[in-house]
Amino acid sequence: MSQHQIELLIKSQIPIIVIETHEENQTLDMIAGMRAVLQRPIFKWSLTEGFERLDQSMPAQKLFSKPTDALGHIKSVQVPGVYILADFHPFIDDPMHVRLLKDIALSFNHLGHTLILLSHAFDIPIELKKLSAKLEISLPLRAELERIIREEARDWTQQSGQRVQTDNTTLSMLVNNLAGLSRMDARRLARNAIFDDGAISLSDMPHVAQAKYELLSNQGNLSFEYDTAKFSDIAGFGRLKQWLNERQDFFTGEARVAHLPAPKGVLLLGVQGCGKSLAAKAVAGAWQVPLLRLDFGSLYNKYYGETEKNLRDALKTAEVMSPCVLWLDEIEKGIDSSNADSGPAKRILATLLTWMAEKKAPVFLVATANDITALPPELVRKGRFDEIFFVDLPNEEVRFSIFDIHLKRQKQLPESYDFYRLVEASEGFSGAEIEQAVISAYYCAHAQGLALSQSLLMDELCKTRPLSIVMSENIDALRRWAEDRTVPCE
Repeated sequence: MSQHQIELLIKSQIPIIVIETHEENQTLDMIAGMRAVLQRPIFKWSLTEGFERLDQSMPAQKLFSKPTDALGHIKSVQVPGVYILADFHPFIDDPMHVRLLKDIALSFNHLGHTLILLSHAFDIPIELKKLSAKLEISLPLRAELERIIREEARDWTQQSGQRVQTDNTTLSMLVNNLAGLSRMDARRLARNAIFDDGAISLSDMPHVAQAKYELLSNQGNLSFEYDTAKFSDIAGFGRLKQWLNERQDFFTGEARVAHLPAPKGVLLLGVQGCGKSLAAKAVAGAWQVPLLRLDFGSLYNKYYGETEKNLRDALKTAEVMSPCVLWLDEIEKGIDSSNADSGPAKRILATLLTWMAEKKAPVFLVATANDITALPPELVRKGRFDEIFFVDLPNEEVRFSIFDIHLKRQKQLPESYDFYRLVEASEGFSGAEIEQAVISAYYCAHAQGLALSQSLLMDELCKTRPLSIVMSENIDALRRWAEDRTVPCE
């Protein structure tokens, strides 16, 4: 929303204008700046101060501080004016207030009053909808965010006598991280980053992203993953790593080709415990963008339409956090419509597909799934995701790397172990099962007062029955399905 948009609405003789924003002072200054164009008195009303004139310097009139008295006063004034009612939303449930607002609106041709309902959120009653228009104040664009950062940098220089240390790349990253915030919040986070150590550095970015997420998220449907894995922590995934490396610059905006769309996302299908979730975290870590995880279970609400609204709110938050990675973990559990009460699941799927088709913000989807049969055809068809990768049981080379990673985490020297025997004994094991075998062997060693050894680790591997044996039929069927339909991650 801009000053020009408000001016157009007022001049178009819409009697009630609803403005939702947390930036009340900036909006009041914007409207007060229209005094010469509107050529009407401009008033602000609040419960604490009553009426205050914005186009002239006059003391506040607390005589009409009560909502009913204020609306009655406006209705009685014969001189056309603009009346801004600040934080009127708690009083809109009163039928008397609704009727008074409607009376003023219906008398527009006679009175000429424009009512502006200014609040952080406002649900207009159905009786007033056809008499009103709703606007949301526009968020600052890149140029304004950069100006805010430079203003805070100048403040630091004036106070400390030193220049703020940064570079153009890091400054651009900070601007990206502040996108989607109000001017007040963006200024506060920029100030925190600068005044902490007099520098804008890469180490500031995770803290800014976390603070931004906490400001934006109030539904509990999204969670911010604070520690994203690095690709060095993942054994295997050679093809997936290469695929992501080739597209990183196109997603972050460093490389743009007019006829090529930005990367949209991937679906990771595979055997449980083979690293799908870790790979989702690693995408965000490798691209140095925030990772948001969507909890489908928290979306569901018993009231009709609320479930889809929760999803839309979560997706809107993800867009504001962009560029980011949105992780849809075990997506089949949120959109499985095979049960009797499948209405919400179908509506969730429809909402998600519409958003995937229309989204413009750089939100890269990483969906993980264990059961391909529970996914509807319209989700897995070509074009929804850029690619479907299959995460299979680790081969010998990958298992070798997995043992190396987890033994080092336990402060073990890899040269003390016969990796070839460990790899042979772990045939059919997932990465998670190998990790658990190492941990179990360590517990066993501690209980016996011994050091972790090859023999203890071999004992744990021999005692473990991996999922590939326990559920061999299901896993074999999944691997057969994926053979000609997906791209192997390795």
